[in-house]
Parts: sequence; C-alpha cells; structure tokens
Amino acid sequence: MSWTVLIALVLGSVAALLVALARRHELARMAGTLAERERAEREGASKAQLQHPEIDLSRCVGCGACVDACPEDGVLAMLHGQAAVVNWARCVGVAECERVCPTAAIVVTLGNLTERDDVPAVSAELEAVGQPGLFLAGEVTAHALVKTAIEHGTRVARAVAARCSPVPAAARALEAAPRGVATPTGHARCDTGDSLDPVPDPVLDLVIVGAGPAGLACALEASRLGLRFVVLDQASGPGGTVAKYPRRKLVLTQPVDLPRFGRLDRPSYTKEELLELWEDITATHRLPILGGREVDAVARGEDGAFAVRTQHEVHRAHHVCLALGRRGTPRQLGVPGEERTKVAYGLIDAQAYQGRRVLVVGGGDSAVEAALALADQPGNAVTLSYRKHAFFRIRSKNEARLQEAVAAGHIDVRFGSEVQRIEDDAVTLAVRSTDGSTHHERLANDDVFVLVGGNPPLPLLRAAGVSFDPAHHPPPRQPRATGSGWPLASLCGLLLAVVTLAFVLWHADYYALPMAARPTHDKHAWLRPGRNLGLTLGIASLLLVVVNLLYLLRRAGRAGFRFGSLRAWMTSHVLTGTLALSCALLHAAMAPRDTPGGHAFWALAVLVVTGVVGRYFYAYVPRAANGRELELAEVRREFEGAQAAWQTGASGAEAAFAAQARREVEALLERRHWRGSLPGRIAGLLFGQRDLARLLARLRVAAEAQDIPTGHVQQIAALARRGHRAALAAGHFEDLRALLATWRFAHRWVAALLVLLILVHLVNALVYGQMWDGGGT
Repeated sequence: MSWTVLIALVLGSVAALLVALARRHELARMAGTLAERERAEREGASKAQLQHPEIDLSRCVGCGACVDACPEDGVLAMLHGQAAVVNWARCVGVAECERVCPTAAIVVTLGNLTERDDVPAVSAELEAVGQPGLFLAGEVTAHALVKTAIEHGTRVARAVAARCSPVPAAARALEAAPRGVATPTGHARCDTGDSLDPVPDPVLDLVIVGAGPAGLACALEASRLGLRFVVLDQASGPGGTVAKYPRRKLVLTQPVDLPRFGRLDRPSYTKEELLELWEDITATHRLPILGGREVDAVARGEDGAFAVRTQHEVHRAHHVCLALGRRGTPRQLGVPGEERTKVAYGLIDAQAYQGRRVLVVGGGDSAVEAALALADQPGNAVTLSYRKHAFFRIRSKNEARLQEAVAAGHIDVRFGSEVQRIEDDAVTLAVRSTDGSTHHERLANDDVFVLVGGNPPLPLLRAAGVSFDPAHHPPPRQPRATGSGWPLASLCGLLLAVVTLAFVLWHADYYALPMAARPTHDKHAWLRPGRNLGLTLGIASLLLVVVNLLYLLRRAGRAGFRFGSLRAWMTSHVLTGTLALSCALLHAAMAPRDTPGGHAFWALAVLVVTGVVGRYFYAYVPRAANGRELELAEVRREFEGAQAAWQTGASGAEAAFAAQARREVEALLERRHWRGSLPGRIAGLLFGQRDLARLLARLRVAAEAQDIPTGHVQQIAALARRGHRAALAAGHFEDLRALLATWRFAHRWVAALLVLLILVHLVNALVYGQMWDGGGT
C-alpha cells in the first residue's frame, strides 16, 4: 500500500508540474497575442484596407479551425479559448477561415462601408447600383484575390448572357473570328425589348475594360456563351496588375475554375507562369483583346446603349464590365525632383539594378518585396523609407524576411521618414523621432522607387455613373445564423433516449428480472449480450464510438482527412456519442457488470455526461472572458482619448497629473488582470475595492494640491472603476476557463481509457465469448 501511495504521489507531482508549466506557457502566449492586438490597434491595423474577418463570439466554440486555416500568420489567434482577430490589415481575403468554421461564427467582409467613399456600390450580380448593364469585377470592387477576380468575371458574363437571346452558331462564329476583332454577327443578341426582327444588332453585347484576371475570366465565359464582346486594355498584353509585378513574384490564387480552361488547383503561381498561361489561353480561344487602349469615358446614350471611348475609337455595347483594378495611376510624392528619370513607380526586374544606392519609399508589401529583391543584388545599398514608426499591414512572411535582412545589414529601414527633395545624386529625408522632434538627413542615391500605392480610377467610375454613396451599400455581411448544430443534436439525443426508454419498458418483463432468472426467459436468446439483437447492439455501439472519435481526426485535419464539413462532424460527435451510449446500455441488457465491458460502458457514460455539461460552459466562459477583454480595451482607449483632450492647451501640471493618473490606474488594472499571479487575483477579490478606493483618494488629494479641474478627477474615477471591474472579471473568467480546460483534458483521457477498455472487452469477447450466457457485459 505504501508503495502505491508513494508512486501515486510522484506521478501526481509530475502531472501537477506539467500542468503548471503548460498553464504558464498558455498565459504567456495569450499575453503576447493581446499585446500584439493592442499594438496593431495603436498603429491603425484595426482598420483593414479591404477585407477582414468578423467573429461572433456567441457562436465560436474555440475549435481553432479558422486559425489553422488562415494562410497569413498574425491575422487570427486564440484568446481565452476563442478565436480573435489580432491584425485586421494583414487579411488578404482568402476567407478559408469562413469555410472551415463549424458554427459559421466567422465571416470575411468589407469593413467601414458606412464611412468609406472609395468602395463602389454594387448588387449581388456586381451591377452598379442605379446603372443597369454596368458591371464591376475584381479588385475595383475592393476584393483583392485573383481567385475572387476570376469568380467575379465569370459571374458577370453569365449575368449578361442571361439577358441576351442566344444564337446557336454563336460559339462557332467566335472561333472563326480573327484574334483582336469583335465579330459583328453570328453571336448572341441582347433582348432589349425591341422588335424580334433577326437583323443583327450593330451594338455589342459586352465591352470588357481590363485584361487582368477578372477581365480574362469574363472574356472566356462570354466566349463560351457566344456573346459579342471586345476587351480593351491599356497594356499591350493580358495580365493587368499581375503583369506589373516583380519578376518571379508568387501570386496567391487559391484553387479556382477558369472558364474554357479548367481547374487552377495550385495555391500560388509565379507571375511568369500565370502570364504564360493567360497568353496561351488568349491565343487558343482567339479572344478579341485590343491592347494599347486607355478608356477615357463610359457614357450611356439616348438609346440606352453604352459608349466606351478610347483615344482610338468608340465601342458601343448593351453592357459594360469594368475590370480595371483599384491602383489606377501610381500615387506620387509631390516633392521637388520627383520628375527626374531616376524615379520609378514600379519594379519589374531587380537584376537590372546592381551596384546602386537605392531608396524604396513605402510601407506595404510591394515596397518591402521590392526592397528585399534589390537587397539580394550584388553591390546594392538599399534604404527603405516609411512614414510610420512600424509596419502593420505587411504579410508576416515579408516581415520575417525583412527583419532578417535588416539584422544582416542588407537593408536600412528609416521609420518616421518622408522624402523632402530628390536630387541627381542624393535624397533628403525628414525623419520624425518618437518624441515628436524632426531632423533632416541627406542620403547619397542613384535610384528611387516610389511604391506608396495608386490612385483608384474613381473619376472615371463616377463619370460612368457608379455610386460610392455609403447609403447605397448593402448591409455588411454577418455570420450566418446556422448555429453549431448543438440544439438539433441535443433534440435528437433526447429522442434517442426516449426511444431507448420505450424499448426498455416494452421489454420490462425481461429487464426487470434478476440476473440469475434471465436465462430461463423466452427473450433471453434475443436480448442477451452475446447473441442476436444484444450482440448487434454491441457492434453498433462499437462502430458509433469509432465514428465519434473520427471527429477528432477531422478537426485536426490529420493525414489529409477532410471529408465533410466540420460543422456536420461536430453534430455527429454529439449524436453518435448519445446513440453509442444507448446501444451499449441495451447491449449490456440494462445491467453493466464489473468487467472490462461494464467499465467501458461507464467510461462512455462519463464521457457523454462531461461532454454535455461542458459543452455549454466551453462556449459561455470564453465568450464572457473575451467580452470583458473588449470592455477593458475600450476603457484604455477612452483613457487615452481623455488624456489627449486634457493635454490640449493644458498647463504642465495638468499634463503631468494626467500622465501620472493613467500610469497608476494602468498598474492597478495590470495587477488585477489575468496576466498577474493567481494569489494576486485572489487578493483582488478580497481587497480590490479597498485598493481602488485608496488609489482614487490619493489622486483626489494630488488633484486638489495641483488645482486640477474636478471634472478630470471624476472622469478618471469613472474609468478606473469600470476598468477595475472588467480586469477582475476577465481574470476570474480566465481562471474558470482554465479549470474547464482541465475538464476538457480529462474528457479526452477518459476517451483514451474508453478505447483501451473496449479493446480489452473485445479480446475477452473473442476468447471467452462461448461462456457468456448470462446477462450483462
């Protein structure tokens, strides 16, 4: 006995140590996540450029599938057992998180549409609001992915074809047409409500502006559907913005179907691979692409048809698809010397620049990638100038590569700097320090690359009748109200329990007998564990347990196991567990014995009960903790705003008091937060209000001594009380969540024990099955 106690003590101590270390690691990881989110908010990364994820915490069950699926590091992370957005600006709009979420708790949407006036208002068919027949596709709609652009272009062509009357010879006529010429006859004819006279309509069905991914997809689908169309592009060949990317740049596509070609099944292609593919498709299908055409205006005529004017000609069509991107013309700095030939607004081939002193201006991915490519060339001295004090919207992979290049001395990053003047052999920068002071630096320079984005073609779009009025935007997408499947699974589980009870009551004459009396009953041969229905129920229970455990494999995505949606698997996890318990109970003839099979039954019962009870708390407690976290962040933002407002025109004493008050309140909140120690949080429960009262009293005395306005003190007190309450709640909810995490950990170990007991039970059944004539498993 003493040996057993000693071994149990040692094992228990080791387990406690491992749990403590794991808990410390988890808290450190969460603290880093929260700090990164706070940093992103301070630097403006909470305002996404285009798309970003929105999470409904009331539905998030903390499975982490969205975090694992996100192709960009640093966008999503787990906080208090739920998914949280850390850096909004890094989202590239892949929306894989939305597709894998089992409870539809996350959606990738456009943000700030009620405030932005640079996003066009379009319908679900991508038709400009108030302009029938005028469509937009691709990046011009504020959706940045190649995959999305291809889907947009395809959708537009189908919408146009649905409004036209097809002619059977359409596809043959298009194939016979010479490349670069819009065939005037033999194609689909739009039904404009005029006479059905079969005379060919001289107006085209569709004019596509832009030969990028959206324009090419639209042209290919229009070709397949037999529409009369033409593609106009200011460049000489297809590719759009992709053609302007640096050499060998990887382009994120995601698997997508390209009309008349098939599946692009790779997650990324190099720029050269995509351009070669598009050129081959253009030649194969003889698409009517007219290069070197810069569109000057799009206007609707009196007959309802659009006139698309270039510097060469005017094309008339019943429909127009504007797939011209968002970059438009490169954004300039507007500084003296920018007209010099050494200044460029894009980098195509970094190998053309060697042994040069180069300045790259910008803080986005394009600027960072250009600086990295130039730094890889022999003899180059590369400086990267960015007007802010930190990068916040570049991809994590680019940030990691940039940090390596800076550490190796290959790139010199000048944060807080702006170009003031460009000369033949030098550039002058105004560098703003973190303390607000500014000084000027003159750098020797041979080449300047200005990569600060482009000016969207908003004037052309507005002149064409595209609305940018926020009131015309549809409401932002919200997570679909599909739920987690838990209510349905619970209802089905209840029905199964009722059916099981009804079956037992129906055969109560057998199940109510003592074990010794059952073998003489007429139903024994049918209901006993080792034969007929009893054995069938045991096999069914085993299969249900196997299916139930496959949920863990599907959730982890191991070994490529991705069959079915995670939501369906989650629902089946509940259903199969409940049904397996019912089948096992009947297999045991309602009398589980002190055998491996009986122990397996009780392990299964514990597993089902802990899963059912914990399921509610797994969702509620993390949500409550994150809710307090958001409240605490809001308090801190209000404190910052109040301090900034007080310091405007304030005396030195008032500014010093505001800074002191904020420091002391922040220190108190930090002690009461979950990032402090457990004893500290316990002390907070006992003495928290006393410490808060003492702090506020001390601040009042200091305010009176320095003649600080009473309103400032009252505002500090209100924010301190609110923040203190939120910090305490967040800390204690996190402690409760940690306890539930231990519950979940035990839940999984019970599952492992169940598997072991089932294996022992199967071996016993196979070896000693002939001897099982009594009831019970």
